[in-house]
Amino acid sequence: MKENQFETIKRLDENGREYWSSRELAKVLEYTDYRNFLGVVSKAEIACENSGEVIHSHFVDANEMVQIGSGAEKPIETMYLSRYACYLVVQNSDPTKVVVAKGQTYFAI
Repeated sequence: MKENQFETIKRLDENGREYWSSRELAKVLEYTDYRNFLGVVSKAEIACENSGEVIHSHFVDANEMVQIGSGAEKPIETMYLSRYACYLVVQNSDPTKVVVAKGQTYFAI
């Protein structure tokens, strides 16, 4: 059985709480341009706030180091997303994508 893509990119913090990198989630959800994905994240943040949750508890700004051509590293902006944030993101993603439907099921459970 093939491992779930969302489970594969899940991370755990020092307290054992799960979270996902927005950049990795964007790739799994087949967003080729991260800037387009940020629009989906903005909608999810609005839904989070409107549900009475604290946005920054679920959408945490962060920097990750990525390798560039010379073998050096540079920081890129990303967000660390809680399971709830990921659920809101997939609810606001392109519903015509099969992977979005799978994400909706995965994060709803």
